[in-house]
Amino acid sequence: MQDKNLFQPFKAIKKINRNNQFLGDSSVIIPINKNSDDDKSFIGSSIDKKRLAIFLSFILLLILALFLRIFYLQIIKGDYYFGIAEGNRIKTEIIKAKRGVIYDKNLKQLVYNRPNFSLVIIPNLFFNEFCPAKKNEECKNNGLNFIISIFQNKEYDENFINNLRLNLYKINIELKQETILAENIAYQDALNLKNIIQNIDWLNLKIDSAREYFPLASMSHWIGYTGRINQEELKDSKNENYLLNDYIGKIGIEKYYEKVLKGKDGRKEIEVNALGEEKDVVSITSPENGLNLYLTIDYELQQEVEGIINRQLTKIKKYKAAVVAINPQNGEILALVSIPSFSSNDFAYKIDAEKYQSLLNNIDKPLFHRAVTGTYPSGSIIKPVIAVAALEEGIITQYTSFLSVGGISIGGWFFPDWQAGGHGSANVRKAIANSVNTFFYIVGGGYNNFSGLGVEKIKEYGEKFGLNNKTGIDLPYEASGFLPTKEWKKEVRGENWYIGDTYHLAIGQGDLLITPLQAAVFTSIIANGGIYYRPHLLKKILNEDGKTIKEINSEIVRENFIGKKNLQIAAMGMRDCVTYGSCRYLANLPIKAAGKTGTAEHSKGKDPHAWFTCFAPFDNPEIVLAVLIEEGEGGSKTAAPVAKEILKWYLNKD
Repeated sequence: MQDKNLFQPFKAIKKINRNNQFLGDSSVIIPINKNSDDDKSFIGSSIDKKRLAIFLSFILLLILALFLRIFYLQIIKGDYYFGIAEGNRIKTEIIKAKRGVIYDKNLKQLVYNRPNFSLVIIPNLFFNEFCPAKKNEECKNNGLNFIISIFQNKEYDENFINNLRLNLYKINIELKQETILAENIAYQDALNLKNIIQNIDWLNLKIDSAREYFPLASMSHWIGYTGRINQEELKDSKNENYLLNDYIGKIGIEKYYEKVLKGKDGRKEIEVNALGEEKDVVSITSPENGLNLYLTIDYELQQEVEGIINRQLTKIKKYKAAVVAINPQNGEILALVSIPSFSSNDFAYKIDAEKYQSLLNNIDKPLFHRAVTGTYPSGSIIKPVIAVAALEEGIITQYTSFLSVGGISIGGWFFPDWQAGGHGSANVRKAIANSVNTFFYIVGGGYNNFSGLGVEKIKEYGEKFGLNNKTGIDLPYEASGFLPTKEWKKEVRGENWYIGDTYHLAIGQGDLLITPLQAAVFTSIIANGGIYYRPHLLKKILNEDGKTIKEINSEIVRENFIGKKNLQIAAMGMRDCVTYGSCRYLANLPIKAAGKTGTAEHSKGKDPHAWFTCFAPFDNPEIVLAVLIEEGEGGSKTAAPVAKEILKWYLNKD
């Protein structure tokens, strides 16, 4: 057997003489021992160490990149891709919660939920079908034309098709949420649509609910209405749980108690196959229906007040008015009427542009809530408050009298009484009863050696009685009114404050502004002996079974801030106004009443506003009324008859 070493590579031998001189190469076959050190040296030198290091580093980088990619997909974006995968087989349907309804104090239902059929589109699914590659305008138009063609050969009127086309061009093609194409579809039309679209996965017919309000126009300002949520409302952090097609309260009670009424939507998870066909229900989360509101409002009184004020306006040929009825013992609002008004149902059904513009352009402003948002000079109805302030400050007593001879003169300026020749000697009760300007000029601003309250004290006591601030009624957009000051006049008008400004303020003229609601509040404080209750419309919150979830207790804003004796003097002055003064229109009522008239100038060339405030029965008041007729000429002439008719009905209704 041959020795394997004979077949190993040969080494070249250099010939060198004894003197180490090179003599040339000679190839000699020498067996190589594989275990020799020379062999090891030869094999190691055949691989480049630098290249090997680069190669190994490259491999390590590839492994690291692969690991990082796996970590990113599995850990960082795991939930995202899991959601996409689930979305391919799980379809989520929202189960809408029923919105709570609203009742008056006698459990008369004032608002209902009616079925509302809507045609909706899922934009991203629609355009993925028609425009899988790119979403350009031509592709979009083809898809839109296809949708319209579905309905054009069916029995749908031109308005339906036009609205469909308009809504289609508005939609965001990337949106994944359902978007409404048409709503308020009639029941029979909805059945036809269901057959048409049953095999189209990007079109759905939704059964929702829309609000239907009891048809009493004067309720619209305070009950409000709902409408589709807009983009600005969607961005509001308070509305984070709302979807694009949700309804939301826009004004009134519907807006103020939105969170109570809305409820919480449920969800249904449905497993679908690749064709979008439903295979199984994975899970259901039941909705939590909204809660119901039980109000302090007396619907029958509201209806009666609306009728009485409208008849009076027709009679005197005026067009704008407000009436507030409140229980002075707890601040509960019994009726709240602003004329002219509108229908909440017009807005709940998506008001058309022409009708909306007619409301906006109406010079009488039917959308304006005069009772809560309107501000007006108070005229003489403020005089009982001025009288109480003067009594409380010790400036006058119930016996202090001043002589009224038709007015007073200051430095060439004359400030008149409303009655030519004046009212003779008048104490505080007579001054309230006959609305004696001279008395309140002197009490408010002083005269000769008598020091009056001054503007600062008038403002202080006005605010104690609820002026210059919002009352806090549970309605949005309440106005705060205005009490002027010396600083305000200097800053805004660049003028000094004069004694005449204080005189005007003391009789409710000049720059003073109040709301009808504020008038009812300060009259209530006088009527109940000095308790300022926050006015409110909500009495209870009920669940859908009618069980009380929460009872709303009357809130006292302020009490014991005025001596009861001083309030009683002012109340007696208001009673005298009925027995022998300017409120005699109420004298023949079957019960005792107290009141105060007011006539407020506001603009040259226009009739003054007519005011009347009152309470009854005098000894144990159940109701306070504040009546305002814009440009009604005089409180005793036009506003007092309205109050009388309301009191007659209210006190005899049982």
